[in-house]
Amino acid sequence: MFDIDRWQEIYAALKSNKLRTFLTAFGVFWGIFMLIIMLGSGKGLENSVFEDMGDFATNTAFIWARRTTIPYEGYPRGRRYNFTNDDMKALKDNISEIDVLAPRLQGWGAGDGENNVTRGLKTGAFTIQGDYPEMNKIDPNKIVNGRFINYKDIEQSRKVCVIGSRVKEVLFEENEEPIGKYIRIKGVYFQVVGLIEPVSNINFGGEKEQTIFLPFTALQKAYNFGNEVHYFSVTAKENVPVSVVDEKCKAIIRERHHIHPDDKQAVGGFNLEEEFAKMKGLFTGISVLIWIVGTGTLMAGVIGVSNIMLIIVKERTKEIGVQRAIGATPYKIISQIILESVVLTALAGYIGLVIGVGLIELINYLLVSSGSEGDFFRHPSVDFNVAISALIILIISGALAGLIPAQRAIRIKPIDALRDE
Repeated sequence: MFDIDRWQEIYAALKSNKLRTFLTAFGVFWGIFMLIIMLGSGKGLENSVFEDMGDFATNTAFIWARRTTIPYEGYPRGRRYNFTNDDMKALKDNISEIDVLAPRLQGWGAGDGENNVTRGLKTGAFTIQGDYPEMNKIDPNKIVNGRFINYKDIEQSRKVCVIGSRVKEVLFEENEEPIGKYIRIKGVYFQVVGLIEPVSNINFGGEKEQTIFLPFTALQKAYNFGNEVHYFSVTAKENVPVSVVDEKCKAIIRERHHIHPDDKQAVGGFNLEEEFAKMKGLFTGISVLIWIVGTGTLMAGVIGVSNIMLIIVKERTKEIGVQRAIGATPYKIISQIILESVVLTALAGYIGLVIGVGLIELINYLLVSSGSEGDFFRHPSVDFNVAISALIILIISGALAGLIPAQRAIRIKPIDALRDE
């Protein structure tokens, strides 16, 4: 392996036709380079999707009321109904698989066409929502200042609120501290106790930067919503699919509101866990496709190495014959040819790997330093173990590529080789 003469022979063999060696090596280089670039790009696309989800609980289901579509127990088709506070208690008491249950009351939307919030001479149109503290476990927000809604607020129906960053920009001066100040929502004053920024791009009910969060009970009482609930967010306990909880919740709601058991349209819902699984499956498919295309490109380069080694063996027929005539063993001939193939493949592959990883890191650096990371491409990277595994596979393939020429070399009879011109 460390015979200096052998390495000199390899160098001389590869140097004898520089253009041929370069083109062969370029095929291998390009194969692993493109594989690394595609893997890094795929990771950048995947990061953009999953980072947008932030810390949002992916095992979440959302359930809301819709019109009935089947008449039942004397109730007509097309009946409207609403969830209630009692539904929340019934779900908690009867479904042990529930981890977090958070009801939400949708007050008014930012796009309703009127300014619904004022402070002094400043006004704005914002989304108003009534929440329980559990909502911040399902969809966490960054608390910039103050706090989120707590159970004292719920129990006492306190007129307090938590505002999004955009609400502060519109209603307060640039350096003004909003905590402790009052804003008027639809004629009712609420004290600001918290300022939040979203950590995910998932928005149910409105953009969180332009949202004002009130205690659920305060919104119910201050604006005469009674015991109405607009929708539930629910998560499942560990190792329990949220679809199980989702179906149990819907069954209880159908029973409580006299809805036909087969009326699937009457209780609306959205299963985030299923959508998350679909996205993971999509990116797994993309990764498999990248490996198929990348491996095919690599194999094309390796086949090129094998073909070139066959030509080299043909050109060196007399040399191999002389080696056999003076006592070279088949093992020495085979190892020499395979080593030449491995050196060419490994060197070209290593250069392609280094340049590919370097380019991915450079792109990531430029995106981060310029602050221009887009919504569809973030933090492209290549796993170190994957990169090294690809190089090892390439080297093994290079050894296999040299095996066929090596087998041909040892089949050459010394007397025939010496006659070759």
